[in-house]
Amino acid sequence: MQTLLICLFIAMLLPYVAKGPVGIAMAKLGYDNQHPREQQSQLTGYGARAVAAHHNSFESLIIFGLAVVAVIAAGKANDAAAAYAVVYVVARLAYIGFYLANLSTLRSLVWSVGIFCSFAILWQAI
Repeated sequence: MQTLLICLFIAMLLPYVAKGPVGIAMAKLGYDNQHPREQQSQLTGYGARAVAAHHNSFESLIIFGLAVVAVIAAGKANDAAAAYAVVYVVARLAYIGFYLANLSTLRSLVWSVGIFCSFAILWQAI
């Protein structure tokens, strides 16, 4: 269970890891702290990809977080669930990197790995 919780904690940090490059892209345009979301909507290229990675990190966190909570609540946390959680975190880190690097095929592949791991963790609870 400890591995699951550590992975959940790391997964909770990933949206903010993805947010760092957004701030860098915004700073290049002169950071608009009064209207940051409007400025983010005007980003292109690297900046737009960083925003998308940031948003997707929250979307993925919901599914992963619920899966981890479900497997723990069901009392079925096991080595398989822990392994899936570790693979999920690695896949999500790669996802952010591939998104920023504009490697769309690899990004989609690791996205699939991450979502599979979330559902595999939930399956352990059944």
